[in-house]
Amino acid sequence: MPNLQIIIFKGTQKIRNVQIEDYIKAGKIAAEVREKVRAKNWVGKTVYEICEEVEGEIKKRGAKCAFPVNTSINEVAAHYTAEPNDPITIKDDDLVKIDLGAQINGYIADTAVTVCYDAQFDVLVQAAEEALGNAMSMAKSGVKVSDIGRTIEKTIKQLGFKPIANLSGHSLDQYTIHAGKTIPNIWSIGGYSLSNSTAYACEPFVTTKDAGGFVRNGKIKNIFAINSRKRIKDPEADRLLDFIWENFNMLPFALRWITKEWEEKKARGLLEILIKKKAVQAYPILIEVNEQRVAQAEHTFIPNENGVTITTITL
Repeated sequence: MPNLQIIIFKGTQKIRNVQIEDYIKAGKIAAEVREKVRAKNWVGKTVYEICEEVEGEIKKRGAKCAFPVNTSINEVAAHYTAEPNDPITIKDDDLVKIDLGAQINGYIADTAVTVCYDAQFDVLVQAAEEALGNAMSMAKSGVKVSDIGRTIEKTIKQLGFKPIANLSGHSLDQYTIHAGKTIPNIWSIGGYSLSNSTAYACEPFVTTKDAGGFVRNGKIKNIFAINSRKRIKDPEADRLLDFIWENFNMLPFALRWITKEWEEKKARGLLEILIKKKAVQAYPILIEVNEQRVAQAEHTFIPNENGVTITTITL
């Protein structure tokens, strides 16, 4: 990653101080955990062990998880988290995107790293990191997100790879991981300009030159979020709905997180009821269309007129 100019909230800043403090605290925790993830050899570990360990590190530092840790392997670009006691094991040639989030009072830090122990994929991982670094170097309030997308796309293509065109970064809000605005990974016409009243996550996804450069939905759905608190007149399902709201609010959650209260089979059945009644939605995993490998890098940042505060950077 190139050198970055980090401006810590100089100039006009419209996010309230209490929010700033929570964003910074969450970012510091997420960054520390991400760097532990980067440094560790995960070969031979199951995805269940990874998710539980990483989520435990977030909680140990005084934050809550903003969403289930994603452990998306090879052609799976995003949205895979471990099932209860998931047996999938990391091999020494796997490319693993570990996407993690911490939250303090609902204010979120979203960050990701790609870990791999096969040297032939190092350049793919580096391309994602370099694209992210170049995007952060040019970002500030007033910059068009289409220009950020252009920078990301140009960086990736110059290194001989392809960006994933239909994956993007996103704005953040309290208890809302995708708050309505996107930061594209390719150049696009029009678009909005970055605002110093909003936090964002920028996350380039990079794939090989033989890839299609798009993702499709897979069959697996193991990340969930509440849609509605409206009662569905099933007492046990309504109790689960209350549990989800009280513990996760609008943020995503995993089956692993509710099997501490309900036996796994029962929990699955209750979730199916809530999904059928549209009280809960399920997110499919995202797979590169040509099943080529994908790398990812991600930071959370807040713009101002002089640059950005990257909340998830380690100084």
